[in-house]
Amino acid sequence: MSANVTLAPGGKINPDRPFTPVRIAVLTVSDTRDEASDTSGQVLADRITGAGHVLTARRIVRDEVAAIRSQVKAWTTSGEVDAIVTTGGTGITGRDVTPEAVEPLLDKKIDGFSVIFHLVSYQSVGLSTLQSRALAGIIDGVFIFCLPGSNGAVKDGWDKVIAAQLDSRHGPCNMVELMPRLMER
Repeated sequence: MSANVTLAPGGKINPDRPFTPVRIAVLTVSDTRDEASDTSGQVLADRITGAGHVLTARRIVRDEVAAIRSQVKAWTTSGEVDAIVTTGGTGITGRDVTPEAVEPLLDKKIDGFSVIFHLVSYQSVGLSTLQSRALAGIIDGVFIFCLPGSNGAVKDGWDKVIAAQLDSRHGPCNMVELMPRLMER
């Protein structure tokens, strides 16, 4: 089930633990891509289902704050999504607005995600990782991970960071085991 997972040092899959499928939605943020040309969204969809998770939805929206927020909130309030992975719009050009759209919605930011993503990305693209504003957090009890739009960035983000944390068998700990407690007050 987790054939696509490359674990960081110290992490491991415990085969004695049960696997819990996570309901994941994929959002591609792009002014130019459509269903046929959305290769990074397809990479994510394939990896999500290949890992044994449920792909609950897949959409493409333009690089517009209102469009991104509307789709994200629709999913986080639906009760049908446990995690969202976005691809695109995290760069530094004028049209890249995914962080501006998502960050104000966050109930909690997961600061370590950006740090770890950049460490992983640096191994692939060197200093070009500085051009990404990847981020993660929790909105309405739903995890959200915002990745750059390139196929390489999506592969690095899923394979080397997100996949292990969304695998209930990963130890010493994982995000799946926290899901029932995300809305505690």
